[in-house]
Amino acid sequence: MKKFYIAFVSLLTIYGIGISYYLFQMDHSLPEIFIGSAADPSTFMTAEQLRIATLFSRLKYFLFFMGIPWEWAIYLLILGLGFSTLFVIMAKKLSKKSFFGQTAIYVFLLSLVVALLQLPLQYYSYKLSRDYGINIQPFGSWIADKGKSFIIDLILTIPMIWLLYVLINKSPKKWWFWFWLISVPLTILLFFIQPVVIDPVFNDFQSLENKELKEDILILAEKAEIPTEQVYQVNMSEKTKSMNAYVTGIGSNARIVLWDTTLNKLNKEEILFIMAHEMAHYVYKHIYWMLLGTIASSLALSYIVYRLVNWIIKKYGAYWGISRLGDLRSLPLLLLMISILSFAISPIENTVSRQSERAADKYAMEMVGDKNAAISSFQKLTIESLSEPNPPELVKIFLYSHPTMVERLYTISSFK
Repeated sequence: MKKFYIAFVSLLTIYGIGISYYLFQMDHSLPEIFIGSAADPSTFMTAEQLRIATLFSRLKYFLFFMGIPWEWAIYLLILGLGFSTLFVIMAKKLSKKSFFGQTAIYVFLLSLVVALLQLPLQYYSYKLSRDYGINIQPFGSWIADKGKSFIIDLILTIPMIWLLYVLINKSPKKWWFWFWLISVPLTILLFFIQPVVIDPVFNDFQSLENKELKEDILILAEKAEIPTEQVYQVNMSEKTKSMNAYVTGIGSNARIVLWDTTLNKLNKEEILFIMAHEMAHYVYKHIYWMLLGTIASSLALSYIVYRLVNWIIKKYGAYWGISRLGDLRSLPLLLLMISILSFAISPIENTVSRQSERAADKYAMEMVGDKNAAISSFQKLTIESLSEPNPPELVKIFLYSHPTMVERLYTISSFK
C-alpha cells in the first residue's frame, strides 16, 4: 500500500507538470477560419484585455484540473490513514443503538474533513477571482455561503447514505438497482424545489424593477409558451461582476431570472437576445432531457460501481480496514469511484450540452432576429467575465458545457 501511495503522488506530480506545460507553454492559436471575423478577439478586445483574460482563465483551468485528482487523493488519504475507521468508532460511541444516528455522525465527520482539505484550493480560486476583479464578494459572505452549502448538502446526503447502506445490507446483489429506483423521484423533486427553496438561501430574488423590460420579456415568454407571469432579478452585484440569466424550473414552476449585473451592463436588445436563448432551453425541453440524462447516467454509474467495488474491497480492503461493502467505512471508496466515473463521462455530457446551447442560439436568432445585439452581447460577456475566447481543446472537452465564445460568435455572424 505504501508503494501505491508513492506511485499515486508521483503520478499526481507528473500530471501537474504536464497540465501546467499544456496550459501555459503550448501554442493554442486562433484557428485561421476565425481571424478577421466578429469572432476574432482582436476585433473587440484590446491586447491587454485578451492577455489578462487568457491568464486568468488558464489559472482557473489549472485549479480545476488539479482539484479533481486532489479530491481523489483526499478519499485515498482518509482510507489509507485510518480516518474512515476512526469515524465509524466515534459514530458508534456517540450513537450506540441507532444506525441512522451513526450514519449522520459518520457523514458529518467525513464531509467536514473533505471540506477542510478542499478549502485551500477553493480559497485560492476565490482569491484569484478577487485579485482579477471578477469576484467582489467579501470573505465573510463567501465563507457563509460555504457554510450554507455544507449544511444543505448534509440535510440532503445523510438520509440518502443511510438508505444506501440499509439496502446494501438487506440486498447485497440488487442494492444498486433499488437505490437508483428510489433516487429517481427524489431527483425529480430536487429539480422542482431547487429554484424556489434552495436558490433563495444564497441570493435575494425580487420582481424585475424595469417594468418596460419586464413586459418585453413576458411577450417573448408568451411566444415561447412559457407559463409564467413573473420575471425575477437577483442581486449578484454584491458578489460578482460576471453576468448571467436563466430560465429554470419545470412546468408551472418555471422562473425567468436575470442577474442585476446583466441588467446593468447590457442594453435592452442584448438582454432580449439572452432571454430568448434561455427560453429556448424551456421550449426544447432541455431541462427534461437533462433530468432524463441525470437519471440514466446515475443508473449506469450505480451498476458500474456495483460491478467493481466488491473486487476492489477483496483486493485492497484489508489495507483500509474494510471487510465488506455494508460497513460505513467503505463510503470514501464509493465516493472515490463515483468521482472518477463522473469525471470520465463529463466529456460526453459536455458534448450533449454544447449541442443544446447551439440549438438555443439558433432559436434566439430566429425569435429576436437582431444579429448585432447577439454579437455585442457575447462580446460584452467575454470582456466582463474575463473569459478566454478560444480555450485549449482539453479545456473545452472537460469544462465547457457551452461552445467556445469564438465558435458562438462565428456561428451568429454567419447566421442567415
